Amino acid sequence: MKFTVERAILLKALAHVQSVVERRNTIPILANVLMEAKGGVLKLTATDMEIAVVEEVPGVQISREGRTTAPAATLYEIVRKLPDGAKVELDHGGGDAPLSLRAGRFNTSLSVLPVEDFPSMTEGKLPTKFNLPAGLLRDLIDRTRFAISTEETRYYLNGIYLHATESEGVKVLRAVATDGHRLARVEEPLPDGAAGMPGVIVPRKTINELRKLAEETQDEIEVRLSDTKVRFGIGPVSLTSKLIDGTFPEYERVIPRGNDKILKVHKKEFAEAVGRVAAISSERSKPVKLSLDRNLLVLSAASPEQGQAQEELDGEVVSYDNTPLEIGFQARYLNDITDQIIDTVQFEFADGSAPTVVRDAAKPEALYVLMPMRV
Repeated sequence: MKFTVERAILLKALAHVQSVVERRNTIPILANVLMEAKGGVLKLTATDMEIAVVEEVPGVQISREGRTTAPAATLYEIVRKLPDGAKVELDHGGGDAPLSLRAGRFNTSLSVLPVEDFPSMTEGKLPTKFNLPAGLLRDLIDRTRFAISTEETRYYLNGIYLHATESEGVKVLRAVATDGHRLARVEEPLPDGAAGMPGVIVPRKTINELRKLAEETQDEIEVRLSDTKVRFGIGPVSLTSKLIDGTFPEYERVIPRGNDKILKVHKKEFAEAVGRVAAISSERSKPVKLSLDRNLLVLSAASPEQGQAQEELDGEVVSYDNTPLEIGFQARYLNDITDQIIDTVQFEFADGSAPTVVRDAAKPEALYVLMPMRV
């Protein structure tokens, strides 16, 4: 195999594929990227056995077709440090001969591993197929992934649950994530072709890789899936992932229905006040207390070591017309939810110890549930 390619083109493709490679693994071939040069196209593949990313790079000058594998992280670092505008030549003579890389006066050789050892993850039928605009997919991810659990023992919560359902008689594609302390539920109109899709749990690492790839396009993203695997097509890049083999909990049962104490508060002023009063404590899980009266919200926090802090928000930014209420939430959880809201935060309370519903007044298709803390 021998080909020449512009440094910028190769670097962009390597950046996409090498990010799925685990730096520490016990299977040497998984640290490598598979390179296949054929028919004017260079195809790069990397996998950790859970996710595979494949990118096709057109316009490569191929002198000799072939394929080999090379250390993904090392190759990426070398190409990244080459000067802008450099032409990169990669030459592999076959077998266990090293891979030669030349760019201008620079040259190096990299050890290779047998192509036959490289695992394939991209095979298998994916019967469900539909397209999603890139912006819509980014929105679904951004407004739910903060609630994905990191607790490995509850592995079925370590991703976003994507499924087709109905909301007030309208068919929707719904994304849900929860860690037991907060829940995020966002929905969009159901795309053509998605009606028969199985409910699937897309793993956290896949979600993060997909979000990075979706940032680079405004086009539609093709989604293909079965009940065990999903593939996202983003232009020349294909991301294939195993799905979490588990049952997502019946999340609708934890969404309160009768919360009638409504607080509306401007997002900017509320988020800034939470940040100021929470600064009194260095503990990440320290609660911020919300004390409510008519058109008045008092936020407060206390720390045995540092002291206490308090801030009032009044009728200029607060709307509340119900009985007095005190309730506490973890500051970080409040911030995670308010980060998703555009302008006005709507809290729906039952009492000081029951789950609270949070909504974005401008985005009714999004709903969040937050468990209170003792204060």
